[in-house]
Amino acid sequence: MEKSIAKKSLKKGVPVQHYLDIAEIKEDTVILKDGTLRAVLAVSSLNFALKSENEQNALISAYAQFLNALDYPLQIVIQSRKLNIDDYLARLKQAEKNQSNELLRIQITDYLSFIKELVELGEIMTKRFFLVIPYSPVSDKRKGFWTRLGEVLRPLTALSLSSERFERQRVELTRRAGHAQSGLSGIGLAARMLDTPALIELYYRVYNPDLAEIQTLQDVTKLQLEGV
Repeated sequence: MEKSIAKKSLKKGVPVQHYLDIAEIKEDTVILKDGTLRAVLAVSSLNFALKSENEQNALISAYAQFLNALDYPLQIVIQSRKLNIDDYLARLKQAEKNQSNELLRIQITDYLSFIKELVELGEIMTKRFFLVIPYSPVSDKRKGFWTRLGEVLRPLTALSLSSERFERQRVELTRRAGHAQSGLSGIGLAARMLDTPALIELYYRVYNPDLAEIQTLQDVTKLQLEGV
């Protein structure tokens, strides 16, 4: 199905972005085509299995309190990536080349061979954890019903015509992100809100997983974005 969509877009000259839900990424915010906003937090991890029973119960209780304090939905994303150690191997080769001590050079050579063999025997994966925080005008209970309904019916028009409205919604989204960060810190997890370049890199890898492994995304500050 993906191939047919790609062929259709090539024949009619329609860009692939036409089929994505994302309308724009700016000011550390993802704007969807339905007019809703998203913020993405990169979250650290902890080894739950290594905790004592009391510590595990405390973590579960803290996590339940965090969820119960929310009045909006969240999306938890776990992304598995093949561990790329090319830079690490390059540094080892350079260290091997520059090492004047013969014994140390042999040790580096043996270690380099061991790492290469380990990677070739099996794919080593790394996991990254993200929390996606939404904001929709219709979910803002502080606004009147008809105001929320009007913003939903005219989302893209409102966003394109009123930067002030976008800024108000972005501030509310940032407030939610800060609230989530505070809640996660109570569980012992560190969270960082992704900025615009990090968001672009994240979605580039999501929609181009195979290509991202062999072709690094160019400097996003030099990209010409649609609508900018």
